[in-house]
Amino acid sequence: MIITEILARNARQYGDETALVEREPETGGRREISWQSFDTQASRFANALIKHGIKPGDRVVQLLMNCLEWLPAYFGILRTGAWAVPLNFRFEAELINACCGLATPRVLLFGEEFVERITEIRPSLGKSVELFLFLGPERARPDFAVPYEAFVAGADDADPRIPINLSDDAALYFTSGTTGQPKAVRLTHRNLEHACYVENRHHGQTHSDNFLCIPPLYHTGAKMHWFGNFIVGARAVILKGVRPDWVLEAVSEEEATIVWLLVPWAHDILIAWENGEIDPSRYRLGQWRLMHIGAQPVPPNLIQAWKRLFPHQDYDTNYGLTETTGPGCVHLGVENTHKIGAIGVPGFDWECRIVDGDGRDLPDGEEGELWVRGPGVMKEYYRNPEATAATLTNGWLHTGDIARRDSGGFLWLVDRKKDLIITGGENVSPVEVENFFMAHPDIQDIAVIGTRDQRMGELVTAIIQIKPGHRLDRSQVHEFAEGLPRYKRPRLIHFDQVPRNATGKIEKPRLREKYAKAAPEEI
Repeated sequence: MIITEILARNARQYGDETALVEREPETGGRREISWQSFDTQASRFANALIKHGIKPGDRVVQLLMNCLEWLPAYFGILRTGAWAVPLNFRFEAELINACCGLATPRVLLFGEEFVERITEIRPSLGKSVELFLFLGPERARPDFAVPYEAFVAGADDADPRIPINLSDDAALYFTSGTTGQPKAVRLTHRNLEHACYVENRHHGQTHSDNFLCIPPLYHTGAKMHWFGNFIVGARAVILKGVRPDWVLEAVSEEEATIVWLLVPWAHDILIAWENGEIDPSRYRLGQWRLMHIGAQPVPPNLIQAWKRLFPHQDYDTNYGLTETTGPGCVHLGVENTHKIGAIGVPGFDWECRIVDGDGRDLPDGEEGELWVRGPGVMKEYYRNPEATAATLTNGWLHTGDIARRDSGGFLWLVDRKKDLIITGGENVSPVEVENFFMAHPDIQDIAVIGTRDQRMGELVTAIIQIKPGHRLDRSQVHEFAEGLPRYKRPRLIHFDQVPRNATGKIEKPRLREKYAKAAPEEI
């Protein structure tokens, strides 16, 4: 069933029940809409776009921070048959311009936070964008943009019923760019539908569940995890802010049952608990049944510490890519916590292979590239046939991740192919070294990269973020590193903040650039 039809069904069955809640702890704000209102808002935006001339196959860009209007606008775009193009809210003006140059949208919907960036590149955007829509306070609206509220005012609130098939194109999602320039991933309505079934099959959401959504909605991860609630008409809470006390307050006051966290946020909650910055007795957390993590490798010691504080909760790890319509092509499964550290087994309706450089299957225990195949695999990289041909083989998606499969069928992520460090002729997995150091009681976060060296090829380089109020020096790091084989020990170390993008992935290209010529601090 096309997801816009699922929305219409939810409106019929659960009309006045709450669909979405928005919480803004910094201001104390709280808003909510029902399923009927969600459906009506989507149809009004769709009809307003159609009246403007938007037709199937056109592109409409969304550049918004998480907010209550985000999802109704997204569904409104889909109802026209146009492609939704959500953009990363961290993209600077130049990158926004490049993405729009590729997507050639006719309409661009943006929020208050992006006025300066859009104004800067407006002359270039005007080559394709004929309508700028502004969602935000009137005082901040640039004169070239039409207020969103005025645009939808008076529009018909009935479903326009544009004929749409599951095989039709639905969206362009840009990759995060952590391994190079973002690419535009072309997804179909079938891809989006399948994401609903995958998430619900993996986590068993029922109509009584409540999903706390914290990560950005422009990313496939947050939205596709919400799809598991959406398909059964269960409510969700959009939380604007990630402070540990804000997360626990939202879980407690909104009676959330499922929370998807990124690794840094889970660490922050554990550290705040450890330091006495939060008092768990203030919160009602007994109904919180599932915490799951994805978007990056998860240090096993993090989950072990979490389970000590929340022994009643189920836990799951989810693996996926933008190219697989988000998470779920591999998942651990709540029944497999004895395998923490593995990314899991093939997800619902997914197949996986571990192959060598020639695409031949490797036996259990050997490391190779992970290939996946299933209904969530993208159609293509839009307007990039070379990259598409290099990434898709007979329906199999080359993930670019190095993994191995154990004798029990569980997959273990080694690292990104592009991130492997070759030092003195040996391959070193940054993820393995990072996971090792995350067990240190004074380390909050760590990134391991390779920096060029004439003699060794690359040097294992660690950027370490120390926990607030803790102390750590290079000699202590050196002593701790003795638990690693000599060739895997960091040769260079820098104490610094570890930069992560909005989905929690370490921004390694940024670190490589920063430390390529930095004065080394050897350990």
